[in-house]
Amino acid sequence: MSNGVTLDNLHKRMLDNLKIGVLLLDHKLCLRYLNVAAQNLLEISERQATQLFIGEIFIGAAEDMGEMQLALHGKISFTKHRVELRTPHGKSVLVDYTINTFEENGETQALLELYSLEHTQRISREESLSNAHATTRELVRGLAHEIKNPLGGIRGAAQLLAQELPNNELHDYTNVIIEEADRLRNLVDRLVGSRKPLHKDFINIHEVLERAANLVEVEARGRGIEVIRDYDPSIPAIHADFEQLIQAMLNVVRNAMQALSIPQVAHKLGKIYLKTRVLRNLTIAAKFHRLGLSVEIIDNGPGIADEIIDSIFYPMISGRADGTGLGLSITHGIISQHQGLIECKNAPGATRFTILLPLTKPADSH
Repeated sequence: MSNGVTLDNLHKRMLDNLKIGVLLLDHKLCLRYLNVAAQNLLEISERQATQLFIGEIFIGAAEDMGEMQLALHGKISFTKHRVELRTPHGKSVLVDYTINTFEENGETQALLELYSLEHTQRISREESLSNAHATTRELVRGLAHEIKNPLGGIRGAAQLLAQELPNNELHDYTNVIIEEADRLRNLVDRLVGSRKPLHKDFINIHEVLERAANLVEVEARGRGIEVIRDYDPSIPAIHADFEQLIQAMLNVVRNAMQALSIPQVAHKLGKIYLKTRVLRNLTIAAKFHRLGLSVEIIDNGPGIADEIIDSIFYPMISGRADGTGLGLSITHGIISQHQGLIECKNAPGATRFTILLPLTKPADSH
């Protein structure tokens, strides 16, 4: 070709930019190629998978393998819906898949397309949460306005009353009114969240995580809790607000520390894992990104109660009796402002918060 790119390389680049997993199989159902989306879905590299029999990639799927072999012999195509496949790593993936057969150099080959239902459901869940969160935020802001006006009146009246009191000992009562009014105002401000614009710069995500981790390590001293780092040093700088991201990460790490500190939790050693990785070809808020950053915050605590797991990112929802229920709501707002996503997978002994952020080059940010 005139631009110096071979046709094969061009086709490969096109396939690697697809959001669906694509696998090329020979007449023996051995893998000849899989695109980036398939590698991410199956958590296997092209080098590891090439020449493997498809049955070595999908464990315990004898029925599906038999149907694929029949399709190859009969040179037919078919689609199956809502199939759960298990990988050698023990990961289960729920997919729709289509197999199309074709002839190449006298050999029957097959193209297997995998449509991740978990990916589709996640996008739907993300859009639903974002819409509901935006509606809740507007309702809370309206309510906050109605609360702050009378609070200002109460505070002002207490100050005027304090000036008229003949006995200084009675000032203790007006001071209580003023201090409680201020406390309620601050609570309402936190509930509403900051409207300040982001001050973005190119920053190191590990500096953000270290600030959050160091603060929590000081708070957790003497509680038998260890913070374990698993950082990918190849992650480039991200375009983000340094202080806001510290707040977002700190809220999640502190929640993990508090979950490990409650009296009901029995553990020899509480562990909080901070894990970073680069992801390729991911979709956040229905927008495709070639590169993204994944931050996982995992703890071995008791998990989140089933009755609140679907609403933990809403304000005033907390699993602790002394919690305000604002930390995760604030974190969700900050991550959303960064065009990112936060989600939670809940299980006793392995509560996992995943934060996804797009990676942009300096030229892309202007």
